[in-house]
Amino acid sequence: MNEKKRTEISELGQFGLIDRLTADITPAAATTLKGAGDDAAVIAADKDDATVVSTDTLLEGVDFDLTYFPLKHLGYKAVTVAISDILAMNARPEQLLISLGVSSKMSVEALDDLYEGIRFACREYGVDLVGGDTRASLTGLVIGVTAVGRARRDVIAYRSGARFNDLICITGNLGAAYMGLQLLEREKRVLSDVKNPEPQFGGYEYLLQRYLKPRARKDIIDLLAAEKIVPTSMIDITDGLASEVLQICKASKCGARIYLDRIPLAKQTSALAEEMHADPVVAALNGGEDYELMFTVPLAMQEQVMQLGVVDIVGHITRESTGAYLVTPDGSDIKLRAQGFKEE
Repeated sequence: MNEKKRTEISELGQFGLIDRLTADITPAAATTLKGAGDDAAVIAADKDDATVVSTDTLLEGVDFDLTYFPLKHLGYKAVTVAISDILAMNARPEQLLISLGVSSKMSVEALDDLYEGIRFACREYGVDLVGGDTRASLTGLVIGVTAVGRARRDVIAYRSGARFNDLICITGNLGAAYMGLQLLEREKRVLSDVKNPEPQFGGYEYLLQRYLKPRARKDIIDLLAAEKIVPTSMIDITDGLASEVLQICKASKCGARIYLDRIPLAKQTSALAEEMHADPVVAALNGGEDYELMFTVPLAMQEQVMQLGVVDIVGHITRESTGAYLVTPDGSDIKLRAQGFKEE
């Protein structure tokens, strides 16, 4: 009797696994315009508009550590995570559903704090909390968030729309959230045996805010609409710049060049990286959880994009055969690599 082959998930990588699990799923409904493979699914609402739907799961011990993560901030961040996926489709979020797996160690007051953060985020983003589910959990706190949004069909930005010579644009700065996490983890280690710990965060409050309470870039979607700029592709930066560039390249069947000296970094990111003997560029490329937006536009729109004042042009789209590379100031090319992608 032949033994069934066992394939380790690490052999495929996170995104290879997703491709395998969804490869044979073909939409049967005519209203399903886009299924798996983007930041959100797209469902026809009428002949002009579409409903955009995305879901995320946050697990205690994997995505957050309650040792240092205030529950109000966690509630806010859970909403941000889901809303960001809707924005990454160039759509506007409208509704939210929250599902919780709650362990017996949590009090009612703790859940009140969590929901205070959720309600605050809903008010800030202008979305309605319309339902969800609550169950007992044996493995710690589990938060599931489903976001629903809406957009005109002709302005939805898919990952697959990037074209040769398009400019690669980024909002905000990168790597700050990752360095904020490193700071929290450092203080947790240092103070693990201290009876009354007093963590030292002086001068790095911005990094903590970027990790504990990130803000989804709804303002960018509003600004692009006001300036009549429709990106050819878009994605939110949750797994690091390198991963998102590779996702765009994969979906759009293209290559890319990212210029190292154009990657936007906050002063505190660079300062803490130096203090911790780390590379801030690595934090930007592979850190993740920035919840900024990366999008592409035609080369002809360069001046219009630069006039926005809140976007950096960090590279451009190339032919698929040229691959995806980071270009250093001396002109050297370094192949982009990211966790979750199988090494070739």
